[in-house]
Amino acid sequence: MPEYLAPGVFVEEVSYRSKSIAGVATSTTGFCGRTHYGPVQHPGGPGTTAPRLLTSYAEFERVYGRLQPYDDGGLPYLAHAARAYFLNGGRRLYVSRVYQALTPGSGVAEASVAVPSPTPSVGRFRARWPGSAGNVAVTVTATRGGDVGIHVPGGTAHAKGVGPGTVLEVVPPGPMPDRDAPIDQSRLRVLQRTPGGPPDAQTFMDSAGNAAPPGIDELLLPVEVTVAVTVDDDRVDVYPRLGLAPGGRRALDRVLDRDDPQDEDCVIWFDYDWSAPSASPVWLLLGLVGDAAPSRTFRLTGGDDGAPLFPSALRGAEAAPDDAGRRATGLAALAEVDDIAIVAAPDAGAMPDPDARFEATQNLIRHAEDTRYRIAVVDGPENASINEIRAFRGNFDSKYAALYHPWIEVLDPNGPVAAGVPTRKLLLPPSGFVTGIYARNDISRGVYKAPANEVVFGLTRFESTINQGRNEVLNPENINALRFFPGRGNRVWGARTLSSDPEWLYVNVRRLFIFLEHSIDQATQWAVFEPNGEALWRNITRTVEDFLDVQWRTGALLGSTPEQAYFVRCDRSTMSQNDLDNGRLICLIGVAPVKPAEFVIFRIGQFTADARG
Repeated sequence: MPEYLAPGVFVEEVSYRSKSIAGVATSTTGFCGRTHYGPVQHPGGPGTTAPRLLTSYAEFERVYGRLQPYDDGGLPYLAHAARAYFLNGGRRLYVSRVYQALTPGSGVAEASVAVPSPTPSVGRFRARWPGSAGNVAVTVTATRGGDVGIHVPGGTAHAKGVGPGTVLEVVPPGPMPDRDAPIDQSRLRVLQRTPGGPPDAQTFMDSAGNAAPPGIDELLLPVEVTVAVTVDDDRVDVYPRLGLAPGGRRALDRVLDRDDPQDEDCVIWFDYDWSAPSASPVWLLLGLVGDAAPSRTFRLTGGDDGAPLFPSALRGAEAAPDDAGRRATGLAALAEVDDIAIVAAPDAGAMPDPDARFEATQNLIRHAEDTRYRIAVVDGPENASINEIRAFRGNFDSKYAALYHPWIEVLDPNGPVAAGVPTRKLLLPPSGFVTGIYARNDISRGVYKAPANEVVFGLTRFESTINQGRNEVLNPENINALRFFPGRGNRVWGARTLSSDPEWLYVNVRRLFIFLEHSIDQATQWAVFEPNGEALWRNITRTVEDFLDVQWRTGALLGSTPEQAYFVRCDRSTMSQNDLDNGRLICLIGVAPVKPAEFVIFRIGQFTADARG
């Protein structure tokens, strides 16, 4: 109750309506697995390794690499799954990269930059992440700006519009030097503030650290560098006109920073120890471009794609509570992203060892169960027969997972190696395609509609043919078939979870409850620590009823009236005095979800022409 201590008019804002519940997004997906490049925790690497949100496959390629096979010949199943996901209608994808080094600390590409100072030092261009995609070419080119020199009374030179640490080239009056002219060390100066002088007092230092003021008629040309990073034939990242002084807004070590570069998707970073006694922007410039030509190319080497994944690496590890540098990895990193509603691990089904495949799939399902508000899309083994897929399915029982069979054949997106050579075909796990269909179904219809009888895009055929007889074996065991129908194309023909509980038989029912629970959870946090009385109970009841009424009107709940579709109770009938004394508010909610018409039956019989009624 507000205090009124002096006479006056007091205007107060109050609310006479219930709070609104906004439905959470259900189409956001998370993938975990091996990629060519991208954010991953490694010794000496950036601290920003959280799963990256992607909204297109082009963005995926820029961050996590392309579709070429790995160094060991394995296929990048996660990259292919991401491509299939966006092709089938997915819009938001988080990727948690897993990398296993061949030897401890290996896999990160780098190139040395010999800095010819009085005490020689070494700078390095380093790949920000391990992987063969870090073996890039870095071309550094010196660029000269226009004359910034003026002369104040008394014949003193002054550089206008540039800051301390700027490298200047002193040029005799006359024609400007050619763009391709070599850098002359003897003409280089570093601009510094005069110690103890006024703010605009300047000193020009040569490479030896001695004062060397320019002549009365000489020009002062700023010297900067342009860095071009050639990643592949289709991608060249250019960072123009970078300064060499440390700490500037456009400084080389600021734009190409390890942890916070100006380009979030920057492939490399520049490592140089500015605390060394002879560290100087002039010497650094000479190390980068030399004095024989204004350009030099460095080739980073040592990056590799690492080893094939183990189930434990896919599971990952929680963030260390006492060490901020040890962040969550693998599936544990995806658990920290609250937006995700669908998860998959395309590499799990491709593991050749059956025990490893079982453990990896088990880790994926356990992840979905622990996080509660997401469902796992599970891949069966490649080339699995009916008996093999049934045996694989028999290992699991979970209402938070769904299994799809068989694998999917596609044309290799990398194309033929030569003209006239047929494009080879690849077999891919179905999870990338199916998660995209989940997302497309949620966007076009709603989470309450079963993600089945939906067309699969981006394939040539399914690995094996599932006919009606085989489907009658698979469907009762909750194995969702992918089938081809002449005249209707390739479709998902199943919508069952891996649960033995008939209450949670269907994927859409499980996902509808995830949607309802997560939405109510997020939107009622305001109620915590409110006075636990009749006013709060009425407010919560109205809030939840309004939300469920919207879901009933959209077709998510069964019943011809709201009373048949749902109920909400929050009063003394749901709470005892002991509950109130211990700070508990208990609200009971019941909903009648719509279930898919899995078996559509028409009964047709004969009747005589004179029959009645």
